[in-house]
Amino acid sequence: MHNSVCQLFNIKYPIIQAGMVWNSGWKLASAASNSGILGLIGAGSMYPDVLREHIQKCKKATSKPFGVNVPMLYPNIQEIMDIILEEDVKIVFTSAGNPKTWTPWLKEKGITVVHVVSSVKFALKAQEAGVDAVVAEGFEAGGHNGRDETTTFTLIPMVKEHIQIPLIAAGGIATGQAMLAAMVLGADAVQVGSRFVASDESSAHDSFKKVVVNAKEGDTQLTLKELAPVRLIKNKFYNDVQELYKTSPTVQELQTLLGRARAKKGMFEGDLEEGELEIGQIAGLIHDIKPVSQIVLDMINEFEDAKKNIKNL
Repeated sequence: MHNSVCQLFNIKYPIIQAGMVWNSGWKLASAASNSGILGLIGAGSMYPDVLREHIQKCKKATSKPFGVNVPMLYPNIQEIMDIILEEDVKIVFTSAGNPKTWTPWLKEKGITVVHVVSSVKFALKAQEAGVDAVVAEGFEAGGHNGRDETTTFTLIPMVKEHIQIPLIAAGGIATGQAMLAAMVLGADAVQVGSRFVASDESSAHDSFKKVVVNAKEGDTQLTLKELAPVRLIKNKFYNDVQELYKTSPTVQELQTLLGRARAKKGMFEGDLEEGELEIGQIAGLIHDIKPVSQIVLDMINEFEDAKKNIKNL
């Protein structure tokens, strides 16, 4: 399975554990890296000093490559980037911003840079900015998402047609079968988020993990497009948002309802009524909580079995 992405990150399997807010601390990232894939620490939910602590703990927990995901819309971005440099992190995934802002600076420091996009247009901009690879994330994905609602199955071949750098598929991928499908469509690797939320090592609250495991088809919805599109499990907060929409609210009214720390309240603190519960559509196919190592092994076995089964078609 060794390919351009495995070579780029020096990993065994072409799988990236997504750097998700409130889910992806050092325990998840190090367990992922120790399993032969690329683990990512999610910096979006961390103050700079907390990020430094997670990087240092991850270094002690694994000798394998790992990276940091940095949403560029967050404050303290300069301080976060300085910490990444000081702690000698070699891989950075950027998202939610213009890749031209930080890619040259990171590349000058010898850091491998990957940017997350939701369209061909932004994939081309990322390539032009000099990134080493792009993650093309479809509408099915959890958390913050693209406004165009382009699905992964549609997005991947369209992006592949236009770029020359490695392509990582994301959105709706939690099994080896989906991994194979994405690679048939042109992806060189896959990024997996929701499946790793429901892992022993995820920093998500146990109550949130159980909600993910119990989720069924149709239990999530993309909403709050006027702010930053986010896919949520339907709960009281989600219902409050929908009721507000009936009044044709202003952006300010939506921001007031959202308030602060909704994602922390839901995913990290386990408030299943008032918190933001961000997860992908694929949650309906996740039925258990298990160690990262087992998740990776299952995906690889499913991938190999799927390849064999294709011959029977």
